[in-house]
Amino acid sequence: MENNNLLFHRLRSARSRKRTGIKDVEKQIRKKYKRSKELWNIRKNIPWIPLENPYQRGFVRFFVLNYEVKRSQDADFFEGILKKINTCMYSESRLFLKKKKKFGRRIYVEKAQKLNRISFYAWTDPKFGMTSRERQYFLKKEEYNPFRKRNETYYEFIEPWRFTLRIRPYMITHYKPVDAELEKEYAEIESYVSQHKVAGIIQKKIYGKSNAWKREYETDLIKSRKYAACIISATEIADYFEDL
Repeated sequence: MENNNLLFHRLRSARSRKRTGIKDVEKQIRKKYKRSKELWNIRKNIPWIPLENPYQRGFVRFFVLNYEVKRSQDADFFEGILKKINTCMYSESRLFLKKKKKFGRRIYVEKAQKLNRISFYAWTDPKFGMTSRERQYFLKKEEYNPFRKRNETYYEFIEPWRFTLRIRPYMITHYKPVDAELEKEYAEIESYVSQHKVAGIIQKKIYGKSNAWKREYETDLIKSRKYAACIISATEIADYFEDL
């Protein structure tokens, strides 16, 4: 009888077995996620090796200070701003053309290139390094994002005439050796951790948030077009009942 009671207590319930199974899966996900970060750092820290015979691969276009600003006393100041908002564009030819359909015909037009906008997060991030004097040269704007369905804040440089475009040959001078086994292992792990359910578990268990953008969305919800429309509708309804 005592042996039967001891055996009964050793038997695990279905709930306990399910909990253990979930913990085992989470341990496996944590292990693979940690390994993916290690592989990413290994791939990143592979040293570049200089080529014996560098070769040209098209052209690159970027912004530089114009002649007047470069000779002024504020050249270093605007050079610091340019490092934060500069953009690069690559092309096989020096013309930087793209196809465009006009009146049923395909024509070639020049590619437009603009300075980068500074997002609200970079603007408030101390690591980005925006000084109070640099902030005076930016204008705050809002633009509706149809994908997130809300207005997004960004900052735009108000004096783009201080910079001009320059084209240079894009030279390949270094290469990074590829480890086939390393790349294969990294691709397999990334394929696993990027799955929808696995990514959700990583976000919830490792970072402690099941939905990282929810709080930010709720904070800026009042700026949303749909929410504003709901407010107007509710106000109209309230006025209607007051008049009754």
